[in-house]
Amino acid sequence: MLEVEIPGRGHQIYENLALDFNGTLALDGALPTGVARRLRALSGSLVLHVVTADTFGSAAGSLADLPIQLTVLGPGPQREAKADFIERLGASRAVAIGNGSNDAAMLEQAGLGIVVLGSEGCARETLLAADIVVPDAETALDLLLMPDRLVATWRR
Repeated sequence: MLEVEIPGRGHQIYENLALDFNGTLALDGALPTGVARRLRALSGSLVLHVVTADTFGSAAGSLADLPIQLTVLGPGPQREAKADFIERLGASRAVAIGNGSNDAAMLEQAGLGIVVLGSEGCARETLLAADIVVPDAETALDLLLMPDRLVATWRR
């Protein structure tokens, strides 16, 4: 569990972290250096979930040695599937991180939604649904590993 006091927002409690894979955690299907280390560190305080369409078919292999629960979505309404996933986790106690159009509702419903701009960019609607915008996965994960950064960014 991650607990943090955010001035103007109150006491925040997060239990789950839901992440998109391609464009968010991975670039062209591969994890950048430093992401795995950060995920391992976060697994001590949050239950980690990756929910993805797995465009490159590499999520299972890339995440095999990490403490992550992987959900690969089939074809169909992925935006709705990701939104339903975050609701099942308990949206108010979940952090969601994504970049694609199909991540917008997940970020909007989560207690904290973070959009990653990254090399792939991000969808406009996802940018508008997010609470915080970051340049890459490492920065997003560091906000949770070093909550004072989260306080500095998100306080009112």
